Amino acid sequence: MNALKRLEGKVSIITGAAQGIGQGIAHRFAQEGAKVVICDINQKLLQQVAQDIMEQGGEVLDLIVDITDGASVRALIKQVMDKYGTVDILINNAGITRDAMLHKMDEEQWNTVMSINLTGTFNCCRAVATIMREKGYGKIINISSAARFGNAGQVNYAATKAGVVGLTRSLAKEMGMKNVNVNAVAPGFIKTAMSDAVPAEIIKERTKLSAIPRQGTVEEVANVCLFLASDESSFITGQVIHVDGGRYMP
Repeated sequence: MNALKRLEGKVSIITGAAQGIGQGIAHRFAQEGAKVVICDINQKLLQQVAQDIMEQGGEVLDLIVDITDGASVRALIKQVMDKYGTVDILINNAGITRDAMLHKMDEEQWNTVMSINLTGTFNCCRAVATIMREKGYGKIINISSAARFGNAGQVNYAATKAGVVGLTRSLAKEMGMKNVNVNAVAPGFIKTAMSDAVPAEIIKERTKLSAIPRQGTVEEVANVCLFLASDESSFITGQVIHVDGGRYMP
């Protein structure tokens, strides 16, 4: 007899799922029986992720969405509701960097990061809030970052990731009475295609600052998200879980 999968039949939406951490979460959730709705603006990469999940026996729906546009997010939720009739899990993973020292940062770099990382998270949370409140169940997981404590050259990114934590904690207080758990995951230096472009000496310097002196993996972040998305975390809300090898111990 096969053991019941941890997310069997749950409808999960994952933004920024075309690559990196979002892709890893999508694969992990599909393995655990979730109906995975993967979202991104990169159609080519997104379709490849969907094909990979289907080939492994998972159920997946790939949708193009601009999370900075409330109408685009509402259209996404309508498509999901039309197909599945509900939303159980939301993973707000989509995010970008536009790094520069503050005195060299222009308004476009600030506004673009703010609109995707923070406003996009707000748009998606708002779009599913009524659904989850009415059904008396839901899991929202917002991807923050260890950078929320501040990094030189990342005032825009760090501000959004700190903002995500404030949003998470406030929403947890609003939604707790409706049996909706809202938490954040804050990855540290994770091995992805983006990090592979970082010079080896910088990787060495960054990783030696952690209690576990290596890069984390996408799978390690996905496993924490899986726990928070499952009913095993039913009494956990408003928390920030760092997946950074002990780089920060807040």
